[in-house]
Amino acid sequence: MSKELIKKAKEKFGAIIEEQLERVERMKQPVKETDYSSLCPIIIGLCWGDGIGPIISKHAQTVLTHVLKDEVASGKVVFRDIAGLTIENRAKHMKAIPDDVLEEIKSCHVILKGPTTTPQAGDKWPNIESANVAMRRYLDLYANVRPVRIPKQGIDWCFFRENTEGAYILGSRGFDVSQDLSIDFKVITEQGAERIIRMAFEYADKNNIERVTVVTKSNVVKTGDGRFSRAAFRIAKEYPAIKLDEWYIDIMTAKLIDPARRKEFKVFVLPNLYGDILTDEAAQLQGGVGTAGSANIGRKWAMFEAIHGSAPRMVKEGRDKFADPSSMIRASSMLLRHIGYPQQGAKVEMALEVCGQYEKKVVVTGRDTGVTGAEYTKYLLSWIDNPQLKARWEEGIKEGDD
Repeated sequence: MSKELIKKAKEKFGAIIEEQLERVERMKQPVKETDYSSLCPIIIGLCWGDGIGPIISKHAQTVLTHVLKDEVASGKVVFRDIAGLTIENRAKHMKAIPDDVLEEIKSCHVILKGPTTTPQAGDKWPNIESANVAMRRYLDLYANVRPVRIPKQGIDWCFFRENTEGAYILGSRGFDVSQDLSIDFKVITEQGAERIIRMAFEYADKNNIERVTVVTKSNVVKTGDGRFSRAAFRIAKEYPAIKLDEWYIDIMTAKLIDPARRKEFKVFVLPNLYGDILTDEAAQLQGGVGTAGSANIGRKWAMFEAIHGSAPRMVKEGRDKFADPSSMIRASSMLLRHIGYPQQGAKVEMALEVCGQYEKKVVVTGRDTGVTGAEYTKYLLSWIDNPQLKARWEEGIKEGDD
């Protein structure tokens, strides 16, 4: 019996090794990067998602349409609805992303994506892969970039999370060897580690940041995390003006909430799972996961999203209209910068910080004790149009210094 189990396990593991070696070869091939300045129109695909996704995505589209009204009117920017990324449609086709939906996504230059439901054990949905994980793989969106800013506390972090490897890439490919033994896989490649680490160093270099922190557990997970760590220290030699330090994920979660130390950190680079955990913790410090946006960057495509889930409970309880759209709107500000509109992106970011951290006159609580997402979006737009926006933002930073 045990010999037969081992034989089947070897066959499954062998197929995975072949697949990953083929992926490595694809990563070695050059890919032409998208030049957004040469595009007319720039096509922004809107994937509404599940649960609260359609509601908060539409609030984000309202903000984008407002700050890009001239570009939309002239045809330089076009929005395209992509409705098929719902859990119902994915379950119907038994695919993380149905083929026709993937083609629609690929026909766009950038995607603004609402939260999508990932099936889990015990729910009513089939065991299909996460739409997020699949999209990152299909479009090779290897860099997950998540900024967290709390100016009043001197916090200005930028996380570079590897997006296509680690513990997530084969999250649906583990298997039960027997009734007593389950195996999952973690994948780290030299090419995957190098490109995300280099992006973090390039960001630090361009923004005159003198420190990059790599987060691993290489003292215990010696092979995969060890490769990631070695790649970081090798690439750091190309940037002598930037100091690289390595922290382990367990102690890093503690130092992130240590007021005496956390201001020292600026740029983080880390494998997939650790990045997911640490950026949720960082977002909570900023005001909750509902306040943080996320960019998924590849050489050809990019996708922007909230970092939280679809919150089906809010829909079930009739509270979806009270969902906080800040995370999707912050993702939209990152999208604006990515496609070549940094001034509009900066205005949206400043308005989010003024509304969420300084003024707090209109507050989203997720319940009827606060305003609806639509009311909050209207309040945010009033600040975006306010000629005193920058002055109030700078005043808020000074209040933190005091």
